[in-house]
Amino acid sequence: MQKILTWLGRREIAFWIVLLMISGSMWLFMEVADEVTEGETLAMDEKILLSLRNPDNPEDLLGPPWLEQVGKDITALGGNTVLTLLSVWVMIFLLLIHKRKLALVVLLATGGALLASFMLKSGFDRARPDLVTHATLVYTSSFPSGHSMLSASTYLTLGALLAQFQTSWRVKLLIICTSVLLTLLVGISRVYLGVHWPTDVVAGWTVGSAWALMCWYLSRQFVHEKIDSEPVSHQID
Repeated sequence: MQKILTWLGRREIAFWIVLLMISGSMWLFMEVADEVTEGETLAMDEKILLSLRNPDNPEDLLGPPWLEQVGKDITALGGNTVLTLLSVWVMIFLLLIHKRKLALVVLLATGGALLASFMLKSGFDRARPDLVTHATLVYTSSFPSGHSMLSASTYLTLGALLAQFQTSWRVKLLIICTSVLLTLLVGISRVYLGVHWPTDVVAGWTVGSAWALMCWYLSRQFVHEKIDSEPVSHQID
C-alpha cells in the first residue's frame, strides 16, 4: 500500500488532469449510452436530425445542392481509409526519423479506436436512423459513431503530437484548433447526411477524446523523459 501511495505521490499534475478528463469523458459516454439504451434520447435525436431537412420533404437536405457534396467530402475525412492512410504515413515518417515510440503512439491511437469502435458497435447494435434516405453508404450499426470516434482519436492525437514540437503558442493553438475543428465537422456531417443519430456522434466524440488524451499523455512521457533514441533537441522544429 505504501508503494502505491508513493507512486501516486510522484505523479505530476498533468497525470491527474488527464485522469480526471478521461474519467469525465467515460462518465459522459456511460450516461449517453444508458439514455440511448432506455430510448430516452430518441425524440431529441429525431428532432435534431429532421431540423436539418426540408420540413415539407425530409428527403431534401437544408442548404444549397452543393452542400450535400461538401458533407460527403468532410465525412470521408473520418473514414477508415483516409485515417488509416494518414496514420500509416505519419508512422513511416516517425520511423524514418527514429521516433519508434511515437510511431507506436500513432498506431495505438488509430488501431485502438478501430478496435474499440468495432467492439462497442457490436455490443450496442443500435439501428441506423430510418427517418430519411442515407446520403452515403453504411455497413455497420449506429452506436457509437465510428467516424466520430476515429477522427477524435486520430486527429486530436496527431495534433497534440505535432503541437509538442512547436515553441510558438500561436502555432500550438492553430494546430489544436484545427484538430478539434476537423473532429467536430466529421461528426456533424454524419448527422447532416442522415447516417447517425446525434447521440451516436456525441458518444463517439467522448470515447475518441478519452483515447486521444491517453495517447497524448503517453507521447508526452516519451518526449520529456527522452525515451526515444535521439535527444529532444533533434526532433521536429
